[in-house]
Amino acid sequence: MLVTAARVLAGADRHVVPDGAVLVRDGKIACVGPREEVQRHALPDEPRLAHPAGTLLPGLIDAHVHLCFDAGPDPVATLQEQDDEALFTDMKVRAGQLLRTGVTTVRDLGDRNALALRLSKSVTEGKTVGPRVISAATPVTPPGGHCWFLGGEASGTDEVRRLVQRNIAQGAHVIKVMETGGGLTKGGANSWESQFSHEELAALVDEAHGAGLPVAAHAHGTDGIAAAVEAGVDTIEHCTWMTPDGFEVREDVLARIVEKGIHVCPAVSPHWPMLPKYFGAERAEAMFDAVRHMARAGARLIAGTDAGVQRAGFDGLPSSLTFYEHLGLSVERILAMATTEAAHALGVGDETGQLSPGFSADLLVVDGDPLADLGALKAVATVVAAGKHHELGDSA
Repeated sequence: MLVTAARVLAGADRHVVPDGAVLVRDGKIACVGPREEVQRHALPDEPRLAHPAGTLLPGLIDAHVHLCFDAGPDPVATLQEQDDEALFTDMKVRAGQLLRTGVTTVRDLGDRNALALRLSKSVTEGKTVGPRVISAATPVTPPGGHCWFLGGEASGTDEVRRLVQRNIAQGAHVIKVMETGGGLTKGGANSWESQFSHEELAALVDEAHGAGLPVAAHAHGTDGIAAAVEAGVDTIEHCTWMTPDGFEVREDVLARIVEKGIHVCPAVSPHWPMLPKYFGAERAEAMFDAVRHMARAGARLIAGTDAGVQRAGFDGLPSSLTFYEHLGLSVERILAMATTEAAHALGVGDETGQLSPGFSADLLVVDGDPLADLGALKAVATVVAAGKHHELGDSA
C-alpha cells in the first residue's frame, strides 16, 4: 500500500517531508520519504491512497482509557448492570470509536475479568476492528478502595503480590495500582488520600518489575505521588498534586520525577474547558497551573483522556490535546506526547509511534496541517492500523 500526502511527519522527530509518502508492506513501514522517491519502490498492483491536501502522521496513542466504562453519567452503575458478554460487546464498539478518531494504540488501565486482554487478542487476530490494546487487566486496590468493583481488592504484601501474579498469568502488559482514592468510587477514599502502605507499594513494584512489567500508579494526592515515586513506578496517572486544602506541587518530588524519567499522564478530559464550571474557576486554574509547572520543569508528559469515565467519550483525544495548547506547550511537543513519547512510556517505542522503516504501519491522515492548527486532528481522512486500511465506517 502506498499512501501519499501533501506533508508527512516522518521519523522519531516528526520532521516534515513535503509531498511525501509511506510504503506499507506486511503490516510494516517499508519506506518513507519524498513521494517521487518512495513510489519508485511501489509495485504496480499495490493499493494507493492519495491525499494531496492532507497530512500523514503516526497513529495517535491514548495512554489512559477504560474500555469497560460507557462515559455516561454513572458508568459504574452501567458496568454493574451488565454481564461480561454484554460488556465485551460494548467494549468492541468503543474500540472501533477510538480507531475512527485516529487512535491506533490505547493503554487500558483497568477493567473487569481481563476483558481488555480478551479484546486485545481479538484485535490482533483480526476479529475486532480497533487499536492495539495494552491492558493492565484488574487494577490493584485495597478492600473498598478506588474501583474495588473491578475485582482487584488486596490487603497486605502477600495479597498484593498474588494479585499482581494473577494479572501476569492472564497476560497483562502493565500493572495498575490505585495509590490514592478517586471520585468515581462512591464512599471510597478521597482523591488526595493514599491507599497503600510503603511496604505494599514496594511489594507490588517489585513483583511487577521482576516479571518485566511496568507499573502505572493512579495518584491524585501529593503524598501518594511522593510514595509512588519512592516505590519506583514507571508512570503516574493524573498527578494532580491534591491536598485536603487544595494543591501543592512538591519541588523535591517533581525533581525526582524528572530525574528518573517517570512519565506523567494527566488524563485530561476532552471537556476540560468545562472544569471551571464544575470545580470553580480558582480550583480549576490551580489544577491547570500544576500541569503547566510540570511541563516547564521537564516532566515527560504523555496524552490520555480517561475515556470511559463521566463525560469522557472515546472520540475525545484531539479535544483533550487542546488543553496543552492552552497551557502554552508547542504543537510539536503535544504531538510527541500522543505519538513517540507515549509509545516509549507504554513500552512499545520500538514498534510504533513514528513513521520509520520497520515500524508498525500505524498511520493517520488528516485534512489540513495539525502543525498550523491542532484542530486538524479532528478531520480524519484515513486510518491504517498494523498495515490494515480501515474505512471510517468500519465497526466491531
